[in-house]
Amino acid sequence: MQTVTAREFNDILRKENIDPDELQRLAVQKLLKVGKKVSTAESCTGGLISKRITEVSGASKVFDCGVCSYANFIKHKLLNVSEETLGTVGAVSRETAEQMSSGVRLLAEADFGVSVTGIAGPSGGTPEKPVGLVYISVSSESGTVTVKALLGDAQPPSRDKIRKIASDIALWLLIGQISQ
Repeated sequence: MQTVTAREFNDILRKENIDPDELQRLAVQKLLKVGKKVSTAESCTGGLISKRITEVSGASKVFDCGVCSYANFIKHKLLNVSEETLGTVGAVSRETAEQMSSGVRLLAEADFGVSVTGIAGPSGGTPEKPVGLVYISVSSESGTVTVKALLGDAQPPSRDKIRKIASDIALWLLIGQISQ
């Protein structure tokens, strides 16, 4: 599992000459080109990824379902995140993110499932799980890719900035998987 900070991710986009505000357009274009669909399961981003995808003309051809699963019982009931996972490693974990992305992909019968779970702050962090810790996962038939993002270094440091960068990483990760 790759780990990335806000600064490192911004450096990646700069090196690849990608405007973060264009990621949703690039994702929709790639999905349209290959005739595939994506679904989302969001916790700390609260529907931001779904919003960004549906801002793009043509999104209805590639996007059928977004689940805002803030509560653990929704993660379990709709996305099949196991109660054992939620009880042992918690909602903010690699395991939960992976089960969320797989669960929403199967729920929507999509080619890709994207999930985000984390702590956007400013409260809720602990030494083990600090504000800015976000797990982002993309599931497809060929496998699951997950990133651990440590976004506490976001500038300016804020809840909105952490949520925006988490959505940027999710879209970037999706784009990379569409190319596979």
